[in-house]
Amino acid sequence: MDINRINNILNTDEKCDVFYNNRAVWIQGVNNKIAKVGFVDNFEEKDVSIQDLYE
Repeated sequence: MDINRINNILNTDEKCDVFYNNRAVWIQGVNNKIAKVGFVDNFEEKDVSIQDLYE
């Protein structure tokens, strides 16, 4: 995924399915090329490269 798509997702009211390592996540924010994500299936949070996120 690229930074433009992430910004689109963050600025829309639509639900977008985003994944990291086959796990659904929600994007909490982005700083440079690192996104802070929360995992949908638990309370875990992680900083990941935006390139590792996909729809």
